[in-house]
Amino acid sequence: MAPRIWLIAGPTASGKSALALRLAEAVGAEIVNADSMQLYADLRLLTARPSLEDEARAPHHLFGTVDAADGWSVGRWLKAAHAALEGIAARGRPAVVVGGTGLYFRALTLGLAEIPAIAADVRRAAAAEYEALGAEDFHARLAKIDPAAAARIPTTDRQRLARAWEVWAATGRSLSDWQADSALALPAGSWSAVALDPPREALYARCDARLAAMADQGVLAEVAALTARDLDPALPLMKAVGLREFAAHLRGEASLPEALSAAQQQTRNYAKRQATWMRGQMADWPRVGGIDADDQWGQFLALNPVLTP
Repeated sequence: MAPRIWLIAGPTASGKSALALRLAEAVGAEIVNADSMQLYADLRLLTARPSLEDEARAPHHLFGTVDAADGWSVGRWLKAAHAALEGIAARGRPAVVVGGTGLYFRALTLGLAEIPAIAADVRRAAAAEYEALGAEDFHARLAKIDPAAAARIPTTDRQRLARAWEVWAATGRSLSDWQADSALALPAGSWSAVALDPPREALYARCDARLAAMADQGVLAEVAALTARDLDPALPLMKAVGLREFAAHLRGEASLPEALSAAQQQTRNYAKRQATWMRGQMADWPRVGGIDADDQWGQFLALNPVLTP
């Protein structure tokens, strides 16, 4: 019997949304978003959210449903995704979860620990200690209280190292122990996954072309509308790839060709980071290569022969 839930991950511009829609139409599935930027309503073009026409072809969930001022965490997305999946299952339909946020898929498949909120002063102290000790000594100190976290977090990953330390400092319990109690993981055997891994140069070319098309389709207007709200720059959507570059053009700090070129470079860098993360963290997920939509669909069917007529 075919799985009730398919997971499709991939870097930006890899073709995952088109593959998800094709699968949804083939099996009568509903689509659930697993992209941290496409959650938000404000930047449809810049975040490459499905078009209104595509959304009309199959039910879509958690796309453009959150205001930019309401910053969502991984945990909040996970609860909303589970609610969406439960609703889809109650309707007797399959689900396709698609996106490029690796941490969302990790939480969905492995669960997420219900770690208490960490006070701001504890976070500041952890950051100050990292600065004072330096990367190597901070990493060594973490290894004494959470060897599992130290083993999986590179010495250079300041953010994750500080997070592991602050959890222990605030709770008296290691991050690894909290994660061992993780909840809300999809049941084993209920899902099947693929990760798109197109050739790097072809992916970069598509990134560049998509950004150029956005510039012609009105991305500057939506960037202007968002920046006019003067929101906290620490909010998730304010870190959307390309937002800073196009906003600089709107402020007169860069020509449009300069802003577009910079946004394209940032998008290529982002795609590279996503692909690298997926190769490391999703090493056991079957791969779909290529960049052509029909080729990707053929590879997907080969991996899921139960779908082939």
